[in-house]
Amino acid sequence: MFRSFRSFNYRTWFLGAIVSNIGGWMQATAQDWVVLTELTDNDATAMGATMALQFGPPLVLVGVTGWVADRFDRRRILLTTQSTLMVLAVGVAVMLLTGVMTLPLMLCFAAAFGVTNAFDAPARQAFVSDMVSIEDTSNAVALNSASFNMARLIGPAVGGLAIVALGSGWVFVANAVTFLAMLIALMLIRRNELMPRAKSSRRSGGLGAGFRYVLSRPDLKVVFVMVFLIGAFGMNFPIFASTMALEFHQGADGYGVLSSVLAIGSLAGALLAARRDRARVRVIVLSAAGFGAASIVSALMPSYWTYGAVLVFVGFSTVTMLTTANGYVQTTTDAALRGRVLALYMAVVMGSTPIGAPIAGWVADQFGPRMAITVGGVAGLLACAIGVAWMLWSGRLHRTERTRFLLTLDETRPLSVVRAMSSTFDEKTAATMPIRLPDKGAE
Repeated sequence: MFRSFRSFNYRTWFLGAIVSNIGGWMQATAQDWVVLTELTDNDATAMGATMALQFGPPLVLVGVTGWVADRFDRRRILLTTQSTLMVLAVGVAVMLLTGVMTLPLMLCFAAAFGVTNAFDAPARQAFVSDMVSIEDTSNAVALNSASFNMARLIGPAVGGLAIVALGSGWVFVANAVTFLAMLIALMLIRRNELMPRAKSSRRSGGLGAGFRYVLSRPDLKVVFVMVFLIGAFGMNFPIFASTMALEFHQGADGYGVLSSVLAIGSLAGALLAARRDRARVRVIVLSAAGFGAASIVSALMPSYWTYGAVLVFVGFSTVTMLTTANGYVQTTTDAALRGRVLALYMAVVMGSTPIGAPIAGWVADQFGPRMAITVGGVAGLLACAIGVAWMLWSGRLHRTERTRFLLTLDETRPLSVVRAMSSTFDEKTAATMPIRLPDKGAE
């Protein structure tokens, strides 16, 4: 489960990330609560607009951010983006503490956070594969998700309590301080121990090469569509949890507890993903079904605590799907195009929010939060149906030919490479690979 910790660079990164992520979740809780209760009168639509501005830039800037992640030193990119995010957090804190913050100003800050994160996300995701070997990449991605969700277990609850005890402005101050952990970790990274990167030339095709690559891979197209559906309509947790907290007559602390309860399942999903030897499409499909079912059941819960209990299963299925999808994209993508493909993937994950969040906010305002959650659950079931249909159409459910192919691969190839290549196996691939006849009686 923890095999990526053999790398000093990854251990250092992991520790810095978990501290920084705790601060990030504290800030996210404070920002959502400020917009919902301090700058508006429980206006879920305004909250959806804030999320749209924060998560929209990865979609708008995808043509630039992926190329930057492939072309330049990812460690330096992250030092720049993390420093910028720290400065922005300080700016919001000052305005909240001095009482001059307004909704339009908060929307501007949300957009600034979004632009910075648009460059940060693909570089951060691709940097994982720079720190560990290819056979450990899927494990490292899963442990990254575990770090994110361990922080999610702590951050929202602490943030909710801090809002009540100290005020929302000080939560942003705390987040600014936690960025120092990630900056220190990045400076401690041993550059000579980073994995060699495939060179990306100035004329390597830009985003167009990434688009063409994804379009040539039916499996990636299906994964992207499934992630988009759930990201747009099902993963609007700040809207769902905050409006359900109000539905059950809870305050900021109650909202923070719901976010932390969601993280219990999320952490379990991430750790189980770390135990798997590789990322599989069928796990993505099954977790989409679990997400849809758990979301619909949660919308029917009669009390605060029963709703919170079902959120554990929502979090488990969500993170299982996203972690597996991320690992699958990283381990089966051409290394020279990894940054651009990951930028497209992050644009789908984060960029789907500007589409879904305003819709979810409007549905919550007009028909209640339970209906908004149900819409997200239906999107999860639809994503599962698309995945199952593709697996049936492509023959993915019939493993005989793939197993036979694995038996004939050159045995000198690392097992992880064999597995990654077999996930996209076709006749053209077979024609370009050395093969051997299996020994008689080989299993």
